[in-house]
Formats: sequence, C-alpha cells, structure tokens
Amino acid sequence: MDVNSPTLAIQQVTRRFGGLVAVNDVSFDVQEHEIFGVIGPNGAGKTTLFNTITGLIAPTSGKIRYDGKELTNLRPHQIAKFGIARTFQNIRLFGELSALENVAIARHLSGTTGIFKGILGLPPTPREERQTYDRALELLELVGLHDRTDFKAKNFSYGDQRRLEIARALALEPKLLLLDEPAAGMNPKEKGELSDFIRSLRDRFELTILLIEHHVPLVMGLCDRIAVLDFGQLIAIGQPEVVKNDPAVIEAYLGDEG
Repeated sequence: MDVNSPTLAIQQVTRRFGGLVAVNDVSFDVQEHEIFGVIGPNGAGKTTLFNTITGLIAPTSGKIRYDGKELTNLRPHQIAKFGIARTFQNIRLFGELSALENVAIARHLSGTTGIFKGILGLPPTPREERQTYDRALELLELVGLHDRTDFKAKNFSYGDQRRLEIARALALEPKLLLLDEPAAGMNPKEKGELSDFIRSLRDRFELTILLIEHHVPLVMGLCDRIAVLDFGQLIAIGQPEVVKNDPAVIEAYLGDEG
C-alpha cells in the first residue's frame, strides 16, 4: 500500500432501503493505526455504514476500499480474510458454547488446513488444532476471561460478553477492527477501563480501529478523529475538540448530552 494512502476509504457511500436513505453520500478516510470514532443520534446510519464495510449489506452506490483493495461487492468471509474483523451492537456469541470454543471457532477461519485434510484428520490438522486453542487461551487471558474458559457464553455478564466478542474478533488476526458500541451495558468503571483496553489493543496488535459509540466522553477521550452522522449524512469530521465545538454537532447530537 502507498504510505500516503488511507487504510480505509469510504467513497460517496449511499445505502437505501426502499424510500429510506440510511446512509447518504458519506465519504471519509481512516489512517493506519488511527482510532476513529463514528457518533450520531439513534437512526443516524452508523451501524448500516458498518454493515456495508463488512459485507453484510452492499451499498446502493459508492465504493469502499481497504489497503488499496475494493471491498464493495465482497462477502463477509472474503472481507474477513483481508484482515477486517468486527463486533456487533447486539452481541452475537454462540451462547451454548464455551468462551474457549467461541474464540477457537473464529480462529479456525484464519487456519490453513484444507477441508479434506481436516475431515480426515491428516497432518497438519492436529498441530493446527493445538495452535488454535493455545491462541484462543492467550486471547481470553488478554481480555481477562482466562479463569472462565469453560463457562458457556450465555452465562457471562453483559460486559464480559463484550470482552469475549472482542477476543473472538482478535482471533481473526485483523489489521482493521470495527467495534459497534463496545461500551454498551458497561458501568462507569468498566467504561473507563475500556478506553485503556482499546488503546492497548491498538498498540499491541498494531491495529487500526473504527468504532461506533454513544458514550460521548469515552469517544472524546479515546479517538484521534471523529465523524458525526445525522440522518445518514456526514455533518462533521475532525479531531475531538473540533467536533465537540461544531454548532451543527451540538444541535444534532451533543446538545442532548446535557
């Protein structure tokens, strides 16, 4: 990739659902190793934008490029293979499976063993299987869940389910991590710890991080730059202090924060 090129380029992306325009001609770039926030009122189009980036839905028009490669019409598993992983606003863990199994499943997606070798149990399947579970254990330790690896995901607290989902996303070995409301359901202490945790992830794994979050103080203290959506349109972009004092942002969103 050209050193001057952005890691992620959103180029005039629009997504319509019938007569509803959920994302309207949105463009912005995310630079390598940046922590970039997307904020806005409910219904502003934030999760829809995430879904277009990760291939869950296709944009009606516009282009999405990652590391110089166009993602616009690719399927989610193809996009994941490029090094893009995400969490979800509504947690999507396998509730009946253990924490270890949830992370290992994601890790399998980045494995190299062919399907026929896997079915027959031929080498290197056993070795790769050990590596998969060893790595899953490391990631669970990283997110503070190493003492509950055998617990079913459905039995974790909401905050711990969020951490487990992040561990599962990291199992894909991403270079771009998308976090959809990672602080949802967390208490103030957990939210404070989350900021430090996200920074540590960026530094440890050399990640670029794009996040949606409603907790404005967390976003303002964590992100290098912020984009603000309102009714699907980009109304502001810039460093936190610039965005925080933008009259259009105050009117559309921050005025409600009291």
